Amino acid sequence: MIKKNIALACLFAASFSSLHAQQWAPVKDKILTTWAENVSPQNVHQEYPRPQLERKNNWQNLNGLWKYQVTKKDQEQLPTAWQGDILVPFAIESALSGVGKRITKDDALWYHRTLALEKKVQKGKVLLHFGAVDWECDVYVNGKHVGEHQGGFDPFTFDITEALQKGNKQEITIRVWDPTSDGPQPRGKQINNPHGIWYTPVSGIWQTVWLESVPETYIQASKHTPDVDRSSLQVSAEVKGARANDRVIFEAYDQGNKISEITTAPGEAAALPLQAPTLWSPDNPKLYDLKVKISRNGKVIDEADSYFAMRKISVKKDEKGIQRMFLNDKFVFHYGPLDQGWWPDGLHTAPSDEALRFDIEKTKEMGFNMIRKHIKVEPARWYKHCDSIGVMVWQDMPSGDLDGNIWDMNPGKIRFGKHDKDRTPESEAIYRKEWKAIMETLHNFPSIVIWVPFNEAWGQFKSKEIVDWTTKQDPSRLVNGASGGNFTAPGHIFDIHNYPDAAMPSPELFGNNYVLALGEFGGLGLPVEGHTWQQKDNWGYQSFKNKEELTKRYEGLISDLNNLISLGLSAGVYTQTTDVEIETNGLMTYDRKVIKIPAEKLREIHQKLYSHQIGN
Repeated sequence: MIKKNIALACLFAASFSSLHAQQWAPVKDKILTTWAENVSPQNVHQEYPRPQLERKNNWQNLNGLWKYQVTKKDQEQLPTAWQGDILVPFAIESALSGVGKRITKDDALWYHRTLALEKKVQKGKVLLHFGAVDWECDVYVNGKHVGEHQGGFDPFTFDITEALQKGNKQEITIRVWDPTSDGPQPRGKQINNPHGIWYTPVSGIWQTVWLESVPETYIQASKHTPDVDRSSLQVSAEVKGARANDRVIFEAYDQGNKISEITTAPGEAAALPLQAPTLWSPDNPKLYDLKVKISRNGKVIDEADSYFAMRKISVKKDEKGIQRMFLNDKFVFHYGPLDQGWWPDGLHTAPSDEALRFDIEKTKEMGFNMIRKHIKVEPARWYKHCDSIGVMVWQDMPSGDLDGNIWDMNPGKIRFGKHDKDRTPESEAIYRKEWKAIMETLHNFPSIVIWVPFNEAWGQFKSKEIVDWTTKQDPSRLVNGASGGNFTAPGHIFDIHNYPDAAMPSPELFGNNYVLALGEFGGLGLPVEGHTWQQKDNWGYQSFKNKEELTKRYEGLISDLNNLISLGLSAGVYTQTTDVEIETNGLMTYDRKVIKIPAEKLREIHQKLYSHQIGN
């Protein structure tokens, strides 16, 4: 990474015009969602971005128009001229960025913004937060290099206090390098040559950028884990700048009434007792409020708001000796769509928070109780919406380093043997670092019940070691070791993929030691004229001419799926929530303007899946 000190003169040589005077419009070569019509540089993603550690009175949103420039990768000097404006937080390739350009592994993407620090962020330390930047990022404040980060799906923060200059006017410059499919890093479905199930690259800033002021001693992170069996919440907090006698106070609230409190030392875990707590489930997504405070000599010097839920996910054998998943000690069949979280106008970034919530609300209205978040990580607010709406989440690790280790779809094939990829030490280190960061970042969201480290052997390596490591990192959740991949290390779940029909593995195949899941099936396609990414050559795993044919086939799939539950199946994942680029196998079109099977009809079809009474 470039770590050079850049002369301030380099910055001020650039000429800037007022952000408000700039013209911005979406690139008009693709379909847009309804929400895109309301996006502007003044209103883009203005919501507080970190719902599990809120300090709402001392932050400044930096989303909006920035300057951008694309240079050669090896350029070390900050640009002194800019190509134009880019709307943050939309990737440069997206329509909503206003740019719509591709970059390559030989390019560097630069951002620049002049800003005035608002009064509310001028006290104490000043932190610069990034929700996500794909992939490698260097940050300069007033010409001083303040930090670097690698990872396209995890948030990161720099303390920029020492780099600030007198007065409230500051300069921020960001350099990004993203090799997409030419590098080994986690990237999910992005590829330099989009085709089939592989989509447009997403480079640069794609989640909210924001400033926050904090005291010299402040809460850096909190961690809480429900323990239903003991009616308690396991809590701890990382405190930056803590002193010897500082204490951390955790307070639980239910509808504004304090119901429990505990005090501990910074960094130490404790059990916050709860009296007969209401348990969280898709039928009753009960959330409790949580306050975290730092006390010094009886005075609170920092505090933040959070929330939690009490829920338990576990594995037990049923009366037939077959492993099942239990939510709060009751069998609940997991059924949900494969949700890739792509948008025709914003790519990885929803056009608005309302749009982000829309997909989850429609999923729930359709009668699903789960979402498999497919090889992508969403902004924190997406998980907050799942928590409050009541949808369980299977969270995938974004895949990467795929070359030479992708199997074609082969319905019903069970993959065994030594098929793991030999990754380089650099590639392994990148994977482990980002997967650990993702799990830590998302730990507090109760809707997440399953981690999925690998999908279909895409870059799958050292399977048993990674699955065991994932389980150790978070024993409070289940691990689906390789959804549709190499099954030498299933974790808790034996998960096959089968298109288009419903299928399941034999319970005896692993000696009844694993939960049985159908991690992908369906993929029924219906292109809707006027709502497709391209006018022709769209596809689905099985395509239909009208909604009536699609509905009839879907009903048959669900009937078959339902028949498998009594035989041992515990979960099914239907492909997919929406169309994505040339894939037209979504329940909704890519622009979300057409729902192909009415939500109420889907809900009616799905009800039979949740009626099975299975005990242990």
